[in-house]
Amino acid sequence: MFFQHVYEKGLAQGSYFIGCQATGEAIVIDPKRDIDTYLEIAAREKMKITKITETHIHADFLSGVRELAQATGAEVLLSDEGGADWQYQFPHTGLNDGSQIKVGNLVLNVFHTPGHTPEHICFLLTDVPAGSQPVMFFSGDFVFVGDVGRPDLLEKAAGVVGSQEIGAKQMFDSLKKFRALPDFVQVWPGHGAGSACGKALGAVPSTTVGYEKLLNWALRETDERAFIKKLLDGQPEPPKYFSMMKKLNREGAPILGGIPKIRSLSLEEFKANLEKDSTVVDARNKAEFAEAHIPGSLNIQGNASFSNWAGWILDYDKPFVIVAPEERRMEIQRKLIRIGLDQLLGFFNFSEWRSAGLKTDAIKQIYAKELHDRLEKENITVVDVRATNEFSEGHIKNVKHIHLGYLSKRAAELTSSSPLVIQCAGGDRSVLACSLLKKMGRHDIVNLIGGISAWKQEGFDVIV
Repeated sequence: MFFQHVYEKGLAQGSYFIGCQATGEAIVIDPKRDIDTYLEIAAREKMKITKITETHIHADFLSGVRELAQATGAEVLLSDEGGADWQYQFPHTGLNDGSQIKVGNLVLNVFHTPGHTPEHICFLLTDVPAGSQPVMFFSGDFVFVGDVGRPDLLEKAAGVVGSQEIGAKQMFDSLKKFRALPDFVQVWPGHGAGSACGKALGAVPSTTVGYEKLLNWALRETDERAFIKKLLDGQPEPPKYFSMMKKLNREGAPILGGIPKIRSLSLEEFKANLEKDSTVVDARNKAEFAEAHIPGSLNIQGNASFSNWAGWILDYDKPFVIVAPEERRMEIQRKLIRIGLDQLLGFFNFSEWRSAGLKTDAIKQIYAKELHDRLEKENITVVDVRATNEFSEGHIKNVKHIHLGYLSKRAAELTSSSPLVIQCAGGDRSVLACSLLKKMGRHDIVNLIGGISAWKQEGFDVIV
């Protein structure tokens, strides 16, 4: 048997390439949309991808199932569980609880495991030539390392009122199937630490059934009411783009036919797009952006969190331009592709703007000690843009809390005529927040360098 775990750090998303070396057949589970990774594995290992599947209708990334099927001619096998509202809307071979998938000498048994979503399924793999015992369980967003999938996304992101309680109860029942598996079975989940699909995911890539029975809080909790309460409490805010991912993945993601060619815009083309009110995203480092940037641009740094914040901030029906150096452009383009932000008009280099002598803007910044001193003497409004669970763990006294993802809609709440100091954990999100507010016309904005981490390092108090 051949096995390769493909992990995308930005979305903390795992997919799997599994092949039978005797027959040269392979299956891919939960593929991302930039599918060249799987094609390269197949070519290198001299295997043919004959089947493609996924564990559920994903909310956090755009599925590569249709893209990979178009490129390989492989059979698409997807869940037919969950009821009429959770059926895929494009051609596929249906899977139900108890179905079997054969890939050469490998057998994958299908388990219906509702909870995270109604249609969710998992796959128990047996390498038949090696023995009759199962060896791997591909758990998708059902069981993670140290946690289980959140059941509240359908209600919070897709607007299905009342579904989170139902999903939590289904998760409790589904875990009975997991407990019945042999302890030695390896567990390979769909996400790791950093994903918004759970609240306490472990950082290691895999686990075992036995390990999770011992240490996973959800498998140790035997009281249903207590389980439901613990599961629903403290879940992070679901990114805005999750509802779009659900829609597109159910209907079938648009097929790209390969990675689109990167287009560099001339200064004249870039200025023409500005006149059309296209969104400008500056993907440079926060410090570079704060020092100087094109007026009206938004700072979504091209780091591991780029996909997440691009999905929160950008509109799917509005074209945009990315400001980034050439060496970062392919990586950024892939991050956009993975969440279906296909309205990219092109890339532009900030150095061209500066060389032309055009006007730039900047973000005012303040250190924690100076802020502390000024708060004792002046009327300054501090806005904390972290997630609710972060805020609850400790914050500066008298701050205004608005999650960054909701800042555009709630900016009208910032009525104070005093300067606004924007603060997050370490300074990344706060610079983006500053750029958002400045684009909306608010200019008395100051960024707290180093965020609350710098505040704590100075020894200043936080309250809970």
